[in-house]
Amino acid sequence: MAETTPKIPQATLKRLPLYYRFLQNLANAGKKRVSSSELSEAMKIDAATIRRDFSHFGALGRKGYGYDVDDLLQFFRMTLAQDEATDVALIGVGSLGTAFLKYNFQKNHNTRIVVAFDPKASADGKMNGSDIPVFHPDLIEEKIKEFNIDLVILTVPTSAAQEVTDRLVDIGVKGILNFTPVRLAAPDWMHIHTIDLSVELQTLIYFIKNDVKDS
Repeated sequence: MAETTPKIPQATLKRLPLYYRFLQNLANAGKKRVSSSELSEAMKIDAATIRRDFSHFGALGRKGYGYDVDDLLQFFRMTLAQDEATDVALIGVGSLGTAFLKYNFQKNHNTRIVVAFDPKASADGKMNGSDIPVFHPDLIEEKIKEFNIDLVILTVPTSAAQEVTDRLVDIGVKGILNFTPVRLAAPDWMHIHTIDLSVELQTLIYFIKNDVKDS
Protein backbone atom coordinates (compact mmCIF):
# COMPACT_ATOMS: atom_id res chain seq x y z
CA MET A 1 0.00 0.00 0.00
CA ALA A 2 1.24 3.48 -0.82
CA GLU A 3 2.46 5.70 2.03
CA THR A 4 -0.41 7.53 3.67
CA THR A 5 -0.77 10.34 6.17
CA PRO A 6 -1.05 9.12 9.77
CA LYS A 7 -4.20 11.24 10.19
CA ILE A 8 -6.21 8.72 8.17
CA PRO A 9 -8.03 6.33 10.57
CA GLN A 10 -7.08 2.67 10.43
CA ALA A 11 -10.74 1.73 9.90
CA THR A 12 -10.77 3.87 6.74
CA LEU A 13 -7.58 2.26 5.44
CA LYS A 14 -9.07 -1.20 5.93
CA ARG A 15 -12.07 -0.25 3.79
CA LEU A 16 -10.00 1.00 0.85
CA PRO A 17 -9.54 -2.45 -0.75
CA LEU A 18 -13.31 -2.98 -0.49
CA TYR A 19 -13.96 0.28 -2.33
CA TYR A 20 -11.40 -0.64 -4.97
CA ARG A 21 -12.92 -4.08 -5.55
CA PHE A 22 -16.42 -2.69 -5.86
CA LEU A 23 -15.30 0.08 -8.22
CA GLN A 24 -13.65 -2.55 -10.40
CA ASN A 25 -17.01 -4.31 -10.67
CA LEU A 26 -18.72 -1.04 -11.59
CA ALA A 27 -16.12 -0.24 -14.25
CA ASN A 28 -16.39 -3.75 -15.70
CA ALA A 29 -20.16 -3.26 -15.93
CA GLY A 30 -19.64 -0.04 -17.88
CA LYS A 31 -20.90 2.33 -15.18
CA LYS A 32 -19.46 5.84 -15.53
CA ARG A 33 -20.49 7.54 -12.30
CA VAL A 34 -21.79 6.57 -8.88
CA SER A 35 -23.15 8.39 -5.84
CA SER A 36 -22.31 7.75 -2.21
CA SER A 37 -25.88 6.55 -1.66
CA GLU A 38 -25.50 3.99 -4.46
CA LEU A 39 -22.21 2.81 -2.98
CA SER A 40 -23.85 2.65 0.43
CA GLU A 41 -26.74 0.51 -0.76
CA ALA A 42 -24.53 -1.88 -2.69
CA MET A 43 -21.73 -2.21 -0.12
CA LYS A 44 -23.86 -2.02 3.03
CA ILE A 45 -21.71 0.81 4.38
CA ASP A 46 -23.31 4.00 5.68
CA ALA A 47 -23.19 6.78 3.05
CA ALA A 48 -21.84 9.27 5.61
CA THR A 49 -19.00 6.84 6.38
CA ILE A 50 -18.16 6.56 2.68
CA ARG A 51 -18.12 10.34 2.22
CA ARG A 52 -16.00 10.73 5.35
CA ASP A 53 -13.55 8.06 4.15
CA PHE A 54 -13.21 9.71 0.76
CA SER A 55 -12.83 13.18 2.30
CA HIS A 56 -9.51 12.13 3.87
CA PHE A 57 -8.06 12.08 0.34
CA GLY A 58 -9.40 15.42 -0.87
CA ALA A 59 -12.17 16.27 -3.33
CA LEU A 60 -12.79 12.97 -5.09
CA GLY A 61 -16.33 13.78 -6.20
CA ARG A 62 -18.47 16.70 -7.37
CA LYS A 63 -21.63 17.96 -5.72
CA GLY A 64 -24.70 17.04 -7.75
CA TYR A 65 -22.68 14.61 -9.87
CA GLY A 66 -21.22 12.06 -7.49
CA TYR A 67 -18.02 10.21 -8.29
CA ASP A 68 -16.48 9.42 -11.65
CA VAL A 69 -15.96 5.64 -11.53
CA ASP A 70 -12.84 5.55 -13.74
CA ASP A 71 -11.20 8.46 -11.92
CA LEU A 72 -11.97 6.96 -8.52
CA LEU A 73 -10.76 3.54 -9.61
CA GLN A 74 -7.48 5.02 -10.86
CA PHE A 75 -7.03 6.95 -7.62
CA PHE A 76 -7.47 3.86 -5.45
CA ARG A 77 -5.29 1.80 -7.77
CA MET A 78 -2.45 4.25 -7.16
CA THR A 79 -3.19 4.58 -3.43
CA LEU A 80 -3.16 0.81 -2.96
CA ALA A 81 -0.19 0.35 -5.33
CA GLN A 82 -2.17 -2.15 -7.38
CA ASP A 83 0.27 -1.91 -10.28
CA GLU A 84 3.17 -3.01 -8.07
CA ALA A 85 3.38 -6.76 -7.43
CA THR A 86 4.46 -7.75 -3.91
CA ASP A 87 6.13 -11.12 -3.32
CA VAL A 88 5.07 -12.88 -0.12
CA ALA A 89 6.42 -15.82 1.87
CA LEU A 90 4.19 -18.32 3.68
CA ILE A 91 5.47 -19.96 6.86
CA GLY A 92 3.45 -23.02 7.90
CA VAL A 93 1.83 -25.29 5.32
CA GLY A 94 -0.86 -26.94 7.42
CA SER A 95 -4.53 -26.90 6.46
CA LEU A 96 -4.79 -23.11 6.31
CA GLY A 97 -1.41 -22.67 4.68
CA THR A 98 -2.24 -25.27 2.04
CA ALA A 99 -5.42 -23.36 1.22
CA PHE A 100 -3.36 -20.20 0.72
CA LEU A 101 -0.98 -22.02 -1.61
CA LYS A 102 -3.82 -23.43 -3.71
CA TYR A 103 -5.54 -20.05 -3.97
CA ASN A 104 -2.55 -17.72 -4.10
CA PHE A 105 -3.30 -14.03 -4.21
CA GLN A 106 -1.91 -13.16 -7.62
CA LYS A 107 -5.13 -14.29 -9.29
CA ASN A 108 -7.10 -11.35 -7.93
CA HIS A 109 -4.67 -9.08 -6.13
CA ASN A 110 -1.26 -7.47 -6.45
CA THR A 111 0.37 -9.95 -4.06
CA ARG A 112 1.67 -13.44 -4.74
CA ILE A 113 3.16 -16.20 -2.61
CA VAL A 114 6.51 -17.12 -4.13
CA VAL A 115 8.04 -19.30 -1.40
CA ALA A 116 6.83 -21.28 1.62
CA PHE A 117 8.30 -23.07 4.62
CA ASP A 118 7.23 -26.17 6.52
CA PRO A 119 9.01 -28.85 8.60
CA LYS A 120 7.59 -31.55 6.31
CA ALA A 121 9.12 -30.03 3.18
CA SER A 122 11.25 -32.32 1.05
CA ALA A 123 14.85 -31.59 0.21
CA ASP A 124 13.97 -30.56 -3.35
CA GLY A 125 11.47 -27.92 -2.24
CA LYS A 126 8.44 -29.76 -3.60
CA MET A 127 5.29 -30.27 -1.53
CA ASN A 128 1.57 -30.90 -2.00
CA GLY A 129 1.85 -30.73 -5.77
CA SER A 130 2.28 -26.95 -5.61
CA ASP A 131 4.41 -25.08 -8.12
CA ILE A 132 5.54 -22.85 -5.24
CA PRO A 133 8.78 -24.08 -3.62
CA VAL A 134 8.40 -25.21 0.00
CA PHE A 135 11.55 -25.40 2.12
CA HIS A 136 12.38 -26.52 5.64
CA PRO A 137 12.19 -23.70 8.24
CA ASP A 138 15.95 -24.04 8.77
CA LEU A 139 16.29 -22.18 5.45
CA ILE A 140 14.04 -19.22 6.35
CA GLU A 141 16.84 -16.68 6.66
CA GLU A 142 18.60 -17.82 3.49
CA LYS A 143 15.51 -18.03 1.28
CA ILE A 144 13.79 -14.88 2.58
CA LYS A 145 16.86 -12.92 1.55
CA GLU A 146 17.19 -14.80 -1.74
CA PHE A 147 13.58 -14.03 -2.71
CA ASN A 148 13.83 -10.46 -1.35
CA ILE A 149 10.74 -10.86 0.87
CA ASP A 150 9.35 -8.05 3.04
CA LEU A 151 5.95 -9.58 3.87
CA VAL A 152 5.24 -12.95 5.50
CA ILE A 153 2.01 -14.86 6.13
CA LEU A 154 2.34 -16.75 9.42
CA THR A 155 0.25 -19.92 9.90
CA VAL A 156 2.51 -21.86 12.25
CA PRO A 157 1.52 -23.62 15.51
CA THR A 158 1.09 -21.26 18.45
CA SER A 159 4.19 -22.59 20.19
CA ALA A 160 6.41 -21.57 17.27
CA ALA A 161 4.91 -18.16 16.47
CA GLN A 162 7.14 -15.89 18.58
CA GLU A 163 10.32 -17.78 17.76
CA VAL A 164 9.66 -17.46 14.03
CA THR A 165 8.80 -13.78 14.49
CA ASP A 166 12.10 -13.15 16.27
CA ARG A 167 13.94 -14.70 13.33
CA LEU A 168 12.02 -12.53 10.88
CA VAL A 169 12.85 -9.42 12.93
CA ASP A 170 16.53 -10.31 12.82
CA ILE A 171 16.55 -10.37 9.00
CA GLY A 172 14.49 -7.20 8.61
CA VAL A 173 11.13 -8.50 7.37
CA LYS A 174 8.80 -5.49 7.42
CA GLY A 175 5.38 -7.06 7.89
CA ILE A 176 3.60 -10.17 9.15
CA LEU A 177 0.03 -11.24 8.47
CA ASN A 178 -0.44 -13.34 11.59
CA PHE A 179 -3.05 -16.10 11.61
CA THR A 180 -2.03 -17.41 15.03
CA PRO A 181 -3.81 -16.29 18.23
CA VAL A 182 -0.48 -15.17 19.72
CA ARG A 183 0.08 -11.49 20.42
CA LEU A 184 3.47 -11.20 18.79
CA ALA A 185 6.20 -9.02 20.26
CA ALA A 186 8.20 -7.06 17.67
CA PRO A 187 9.89 -3.67 17.20
CA ASP A 188 7.75 -0.69 16.25
CA TRP A 189 9.11 -0.67 12.69
CA MET A 190 7.59 -4.08 11.96
CA HIS A 191 3.92 -4.07 10.98
CA ILE A 192 1.88 -6.98 12.33
CA HIS A 193 -1.74 -7.58 11.36
CA THR A 194 -3.31 -10.39 13.40
CA ILE A 195 -6.36 -12.29 12.19
CA ASP A 196 -7.61 -14.56 14.97
CA LEU A 197 -10.34 -16.64 13.34
CA SER A 198 -11.86 -17.63 16.68
CA VAL A 199 -12.18 -13.97 17.72
CA GLU A 200 -13.69 -13.05 14.36
CA LEU A 201 -16.23 -15.85 14.74
CA GLN A 202 -17.16 -14.79 18.26
CA THR A 203 -17.58 -11.20 17.06
CA LEU A 204 -19.86 -12.37 14.26
CA ILE A 205 -21.94 -14.39 16.74
CA TYR A 206 -22.32 -11.26 18.89
CA PHE A 207 -23.40 -9.22 15.87
CA ILE A 208 -25.99 -11.83 14.91
CA LYS A 209 -27.46 -12.15 18.40
CA ASN A 210 -27.59 -8.39 18.93
CA ASP A 211 -28.50 -7.45 15.34
CA VAL A 212 -25.44 -5.23 15.01
CA LYS A 213 -24.28 -4.21 11.52
CA ASP A 214 -20.57 -4.50 10.82
CA SER A 215 -19.53 -1.33 8.98
